[in-house]
Amino acid sequence: MKLGDIRNSITTLPGVGPAAAKLFAKLNVFSVADLLTLYPKQYDDRTKRIPLSAFRSSKVHCAAIVTSHEWFGYGRMKTLKLIISDGEAEAELVAFNRPFLEKQFPVGTIISVTGAFDVKYGKLQSTSFEIIKLSESGDLSDYKKTALPDSRVLPVYPLTEGLNQKNVRKTILAALREYSAGIENELPDYIMEKHKLLSKRDAIRAVHAPESLSQAEKARRTLIYEELFHFQCVIAKRAWEHRGAVPDASLSLSPFENTEERGAKNGSGKSPSAGTDESGAADGISAGSIAPEIGAPDGADGGIYDATRQIFIDSLSPLQRALYDRLLFRLTLDQMNVIMEMDDDLDRGYRERELVANDEKKAPAERAENERPPVFTMARLLQGDVGSGKTLAAFFACLRVISWKGQCAFMAPTELLARQHAENASRMLAPLGIRVAFLTGNVKASGRAELLKQLKAGNIDIVIGTHALFSEAVQYNDLQLAVIDEQHRFGVLQRQAIIEKGRKIAGTSSYTLHLLMMSATPIPQTLALTAFGDLDVSLLRTQPEGRKAVKTYLVREGNEANAYEAVRKELEAGHQAYFVYPAIEGDGRQTDGADTDGNGDNMESVGSAYVGSGAEAKAAGAKRTRNVQFPLLYAKEKSAAKAAEEMFAFLSERVYPEFSCALIHSRIDEDEQVRILHDFQKGRIQVLAATTVIEVGVDVPNATCIVIERSDRFGLAQLHQLRGRVGRGDAQSYCFLIYGKNITETGIERMKVLRESTDGFFIAERDLKLRGPGEVTGTAQSGDLELGIADIRRDGEILVEARNDAFEYMRSVLR
Repeated sequence: MKLGDIRNSITTLPGVGPAAAKLFAKLNVFSVADLLTLYPKQYDDRTKRIPLSAFRSSKVHCAAIVTSHEWFGYGRMKTLKLIISDGEAEAELVAFNRPFLEKQFPVGTIISVTGAFDVKYGKLQSTSFEIIKLSESGDLSDYKKTALPDSRVLPVYPLTEGLNQKNVRKTILAALREYSAGIENELPDYIMEKHKLLSKRDAIRAVHAPESLSQAEKARRTLIYEELFHFQCVIAKRAWEHRGAVPDASLSLSPFENTEERGAKNGSGKSPSAGTDESGAADGISAGSIAPEIGAPDGADGGIYDATRQIFIDSLSPLQRALYDRLLFRLTLDQMNVIMEMDDDLDRGYRERELVANDEKKAPAERAENERPPVFTMARLLQGDVGSGKTLAAFFACLRVISWKGQCAFMAPTELLARQHAENASRMLAPLGIRVAFLTGNVKASGRAELLKQLKAGNIDIVIGTHALFSEAVQYNDLQLAVIDEQHRFGVLQRQAIIEKGRKIAGTSSYTLHLLMMSATPIPQTLALTAFGDLDVSLLRTQPEGRKAVKTYLVREGNEANAYEAVRKELEAGHQAYFVYPAIEGDGRQTDGADTDGNGDNMESVGSAYVGSGAEAKAAGAKRTRNVQFPLLYAKEKSAAKAAEEMFAFLSERVYPEFSCALIHSRIDEDEQVRILHDFQKGRIQVLAATTVIEVGVDVPNATCIVIERSDRFGLAQLHQLRGRVGRGDAQSYCFLIYGKNITETGIERMKVLRESTDGFFIAERDLKLRGPGEVTGTAQSGDLELGIADIRRDGEILVEARNDAFEYMRSVLR
């Protein structure tokens, strides 16, 4: 039988009663299958003797003799020490809460001792040790070459309070004796032979009871490969369900086609226009004037750019061309290629749906005899660093769908970001006749009812909002495309809910909407192969012309004066600055996380969080703040955790009284947040103190400085996102990362990565190494990455092998 089919309760094993079963349940172990897949987290190699003198290089494992007993402390704190010697060195075993060892191991007893030792109070000591009695008396030299009873490789399991390694090992060995003989292989024979893998039975036995470390490693590799193979089979089936075929196993990171290939494609599948035939192929597109362009973009060869640009223009639908002609800036080469990739997907999906619809109209005898594969739908992850133009590319995709008479939903994680997208869509798309609506949980009931009515009737082309877009009351007329911005902030169930809004059934066929997920937090390749392994991946690496890399400086807490004065120079030059803090209030508990919709309790009015500037303040304030001893003053007034509210008062009153300052965080009323950001964008505010509510959706080209206080409290990806708030204009921008005095080694590594690189893809790979995959992708709650023995950070090479084999296998199964 398969291992997963052994559903017998662990209480059927000897020594496991109701009490022990409750303890195992804390480790999610209920059945024998659960127990046998409770894999060791590491191994304790006791096949080699390590004397006391080598305690610094490894855990000690040797034979020793108890030479004396000593006690220290009084009353309940009285503690036993066993003094031992291995014939070359002497050590103390400090037996906290184990006074019974005095009688079990009297003086003269020969023991086997294993443990970690260190020098304390001038003596070699261990407080965490295991000892086994070899003899109550005798000569230690007789055991120099004798094999110790525990000289083997011991598995080390995850534990919970009440369980110890001895109990877990004993229970698993009992399960192996009773059930392992009938365990069947779960991989095709040719794959096992190809990779020289163990049988499933032998792998399970060897992973729990290995004869050597090499055998344990071979067993682990077999089980890791098997787990990743089955994982990738699921990914391949998901891809088949929306593509109609299993794609190539290699991760497609937007391998842009050359211009000849692209031209050939356009010859057979043109863009949608006012007139189409039954299959959805267009009968032509209208010509229009080409927007004037000067020079080639950064990093692009002029000839390649011009050739791609012409092919791009020829491929556009009339609506897309109208938007392109209105742009006052150049699209990057990456943007054009990504837009063409999405157009190809959307056009193919339309044509296949039309074929299905036409076939369903026929009499049953005239319909296609063979069972159809699933209808193709786009499922694409668009990755792009901050400021790379993802939103504009998504707008082009929306126009393609609208050209095919469909509706689009554009979902953002926060109301601030959703509102910005809605404003940009209205400014850019409404002049083209596109009907744009904005829907969040805060839309008032009167306007909401009419909006929902028009949405259901098909009188709205694009609706932009937050999670309200997939609430039960929202119904669409023909939802064909869902765009999910900052996808890692949504759970899998939330994404699935919006997808279900566009599910269509046509006779015996069904299909879902096209899905475009966007992320300014680049996804490392190993995660792209797992959590997003069924998606096509496109990259926007090129930044718009004229932008300069942000210069990043590390500032130790206590030296803030240097950063503050550097910011002052930028303010005096007419620029603006952000100051970001990890908490709202001084206790450090009120923080802005991912859910920053601004739906909390209303705070003070904008006026109370908004300090204007005047001529007198400019003259007197500048003189006063320049004479302030910043470190001394700040040390007196700061709270344990730097917080936005206190620091806003400090900045506006003591540091920059001559400049207009404002405060924004998620507990301020939504309308007030919008007004503050609007004033900041218009230049009426020079200094904005904030929490991570500004992490996404704030675009102010005149802002050239960002100071991130207690930066060691943020993750790498979040710091990179925050840094992306500046550097959006043509002026040089600066980021100051102020870190705490007690920063950890990992924190130092994070700071160095940010200082050395502005490449979001490089930073994402480093972030994956420093944090877990669930944190990086926002899938920790989804179950997508709940692997048992595999670790995608460690097992990247095995992952690629398993993916290639799994996709090839599923291609033969799903013909």
